[in-house]
Amino acid sequence: MNTLVSPTPIQRLTANIAQQIVGKDRPIQLVLTALLAGGHVLLEDVPGVGKTLLAKSLAKSIEGKFQRIQCTPDLLPSDITGTNIWNPGSREFEFIPGPVFTNILLADEINRATPRTQSALLEVMEERQVTLDGHSRAVAAPFFVIATQNPIESHGTFVLPEAQMDRFAISLSLGYPEATEELQMLQGLATGMSVNNLEPCISLAQLQAIQHECQQVTVELSIQEYIVALVRATRIDREVSLGVSPRGAVALYRMTQAWAWLQGRSYATPDDVKALALYVLGHRIMTVGGRRGTQIVERLLQEIPIDTTATTLRSR
Repeated sequence: MNTLVSPTPIQRLTANIAQQIVGKDRPIQLVLTALLAGGHVLLEDVPGVGKTLLAKSLAKSIEGKFQRIQCTPDLLPSDITGTNIWNPGSREFEFIPGPVFTNILLADEINRATPRTQSALLEVMEERQVTLDGHSRAVAAPFFVIATQNPIESHGTFVLPEAQMDRFAISLSLGYPEATEELQMLQGLATGMSVNNLEPCISLAQLQAIQHECQQVTVELSIQEYIVALVRATRIDREVSLGVSPRGAVALYRMTQAWAWLQGRSYATPDDVKALALYVLGHRIMTVGGRRGTQIVERLLQEIPIDTTATTLRSR
């Protein structure tokens, strides 16, 4: 087994976040996978399970700039992207950057913003730039969006459009902690540990180097064909009204590379794809009959075979 670079920075990052998010190793690993893959994350869960805390813990652990947007119905697109303000002294319009000009952006309760404001995030999430009055401005690199929403509360909320859902590399839920984990969380209150006390444990340069390493992970042709087969199957499935876009196939490919890297490998396996498919593809599917997208993906994973004998696993 050939590890591409030292995993020490990622181990420190994981441990740092785990100080605040107890017993959620897999969600932490999934969020880190999206970060390394250059994607964005949508955290969907009931209130109080740590969605915002997870996002803030990650942001605090990275030696970069962090901004938070508390989404409300009166939030304007310019409150997110920035705006031009007339400067009487220079007699010119001056651009005032919005919170998207950051490294880690937390969009809290994103479904409370109006569709017009939600759409302000579309360009910057995909193109890493903001266009205002015909002038495009690039945001910082890396740029990572973590959005949260409460899927069971509909009062004062707006459903995220499919175009925006498609911009998120993964969607996941944290769920309630186990009894022992919840007890550990309460016992931790006595130590006075707070997310505000977390110190950065990985630099932006280290993060970008690891992102580059992830892109070098080998994905054999048979695994690429497996990804394409899964995606195309969602478009013709009898229980699906809108299947996964090509952007979803790219997201699954990049996430597979990053996931394999986190496992200490320089090559991907079919199990990597299977481990991620629910989180990458489920939220991109519109179904008929009230079924969830993840249920469709679960069935397709069982129905679509992969010829593992054609997969050559090699290290670099």
